[in-house]
Amino acid sequence: MQSSVRHTSHNDVSPAQELQQMVLDGTKINYHTDRLAAWERRCGALAAGLPAETFAPITIDMALTRKCDASCWFCYAQLQENDRHEITREVIDGFLQDSARMGVRGISLVSDGESLLSPLYVRVIQMGSGLGISMASGTNGRLFNRAKLEEVLPSLTYLRLNFSAGTPARYSEIMGFKPEVYDRVCANIRDAVAIKGRRNLPVTIGMQMVYEPRDADQLLPFAQLAVDLGVDYAVIKHCSDDEYGTLDVQYGKYKDTYPLLREAEALSTKQTQVVVKWSKIGDEGRRDYSRCYGPPFLIQISGSGLVAPCGMMFNDRYAKFHIGNICEGRWWDIWKSDRYWEVMGYLASDNFDARSMCGALCLQHMVNQALDGHVKGLQAITPATGPEPMHLNFV
Repeated sequence: MQSSVRHTSHNDVSPAQELQQMVLDGTKINYHTDRLAAWERRCGALAAGLPAETFAPITIDMALTRKCDASCWFCYAQLQENDRHEITREVIDGFLQDSARMGVRGISLVSDGESLLSPLYVRVIQMGSGLGISMASGTNGRLFNRAKLEEVLPSLTYLRLNFSAGTPARYSEIMGFKPEVYDRVCANIRDAVAIKGRRNLPVTIGMQMVYEPRDADQLLPFAQLAVDLGVDYAVIKHCSDDEYGTLDVQYGKYKDTYPLLREAEALSTKQTQVVVKWSKIGDEGRRDYSRCYGPPFLIQISGSGLVAPCGMMFNDRYAKFHIGNICEGRWWDIWKSDRYWEVMGYLASDNFDARSMCGALCLQHMVNQALDGHVKGLQAITPATGPEPMHLNFV
C-alpha cells in the first residue's frame, strides 16, 4: 500500500490505476517530514519573536530557457512572460552547486520553457546527478536523438514526454507542430524505451496529455499510443488557467468526459499504466484552502532565471512576489535573503487568499492541500511507512 498523502474526496470517479510504488496523483511530502519539522520550528520561532531557521526546498521545478519550439493552445507559459535573461554555464553551475550545498533533493526541468533548446541541457542533468540531486525532465522531445538520449537517461529519475494528442493531425493542431514532428517524437520515444531496456536503467519514461474537454476525441488515441510505444506510464492531467480565465478552460465540462477517461485507464497493460489525475480534474479549478504553504517545499524558477514562489506568479504583474534572479545573483544568497522568507511568509498569512489571488490548480496544489489539512488538524502528515515510492524527491 502506498503511504503518500492523497485526497480522494471525489467519490463519483474511479481511483486512478497506479504504477507499483509510484505516486502520480498525490504528494510525497510525508516522506520528507524532516523538512516539515523544520517548517514547524520556523513557524513556532516566528510566532514567539525568535530567530527562525531556514530550510531548503525539497524540489525545484525550473527551465533552462523561456524559449519553446511548440505552440500548444493551452500553454500556461504564454501567461508567464517576464524580463528575460540568459542562463549561462557559469550561472547554472553555481546554481547546481548551491542547490546541492543547501540540500535540494530534486530538480525537474519543466517550468515555462523547452529546456532541450538550451545547449546546457545534457550538462545540467549530468552535473546535477553527479552532485547527488535527483534530476528529471519534461519535454516535447522533438530535439532528441539517440546520442543525446544515451547521454541523459542514465542521470534521470524520470523523462516525461509532453504529447497532448494521439493522432498526427490533432497533434499538429493542439501542439502547434508540423504533422511530421509526430512521427519524429514517436521514434524518439521508442529509442528511449529501447535504451532503457538495453542498459537496464532505473529511469521511468512517461507521456503526458494536458487535457481540456474540447480535446476529448484524443483521450483514447493518446492512451493507445502510449501503450503501443511501451512507455512506463501515460498521465492525463487537467489544464490550468489563471484567475481571469484567460485560456477559457471549461472545468465544468470535465464531468461529461469521465466515461472516456475511465476507458482510457482501462487500456493499461502490465507494461504501461494509463493514469488520470482524478484529484485535480475533480476539483474543477477550485481550491478549498486560502493560505499557500507549499512554495518553501516546492519552488519554481523561470527559464529567465526569475525566482518566484510558483510559476503562476512569473508574470510581471506579480512583481510583488518576485524574489530575485539567479542570473543576477547567487541562488544561495537569494535563498538566505530576507526577501525570500518575507514572500513565503506573506503567502502563508491572512493577507493572501489562494482562492482568488492566483491561478487554478498550480504545481503546489496537492502539497498545499496536505499542509492545509495538517495545520488545521484535519489530516496530520505523519512519517511514511513501507517501501519508498519512485520519484521520491519530486513532491
